[in-house]
Amino acid sequence: MMMGGGGSFSAGGPGKGMYTRLYTNVLNRYHWMHNATAYNHAYSDSGVFCIHASAHPSHLGELTQVLTREFAAMAGYTSKEELERAKVQLQSMLLMNLESRPVVFEDIGRQVLATGKRLQPQHFMHLINKVNTDDIMRVAGQMLRSKPAVAALGTLSRLPNLTDIEGALLHRNGQLPSKRKFTLFR
Repeated sequence: MMMGGGGSFSAGGPGKGMYTRLYTNVLNRYHWMHNATAYNHAYSDSGVFCIHASAHPSHLGELTQVLTREFAAMAGYTSKEELERAKVQLQSMLLMNLESRPVVFEDIGRQVLATGKRLQPQHFMHLINKVNTDDIMRVAGQMLRSKPAVAALGTLSRLPNLTDIEGALLHRNGQLPSKRKFTLFR
């Protein structure tokens, strides 16, 4: 919820994530970025956290730099205000989703299949409330130390290679290595 995101032409409004990091630090600052949205898919033994982003092919290097910086920033400082906003947004989304009977039935089925029992929404609200800034930094740091994957489509000549992206994610500020090469002789 903290990363959030959306499209550059999103109408915004309540609950649209206008204060998330991808909106405030990416979409509002880089006019050439068409879309940047964070996704998290949790599984019983692992998970995937990703950012789907799009821009003109001439901006792929910059797009990658901006996103690696945002990934690295997650392992750095997170304000209590930002964390509380994300927690409230997640709790609101959870409760609003459970207002639909089909979603409730699907939720019950998934919980019973995964754990053998159904947990009430209050249980998840309690777990969300327990998350603190140290938890965010710890989990983000673990994610950044894991091997990244990149999927891209289109003209990719300006896309940095996977080794450089991995190095940027391990760098304190997400900096991609410079591609400038200086020679004394021609």
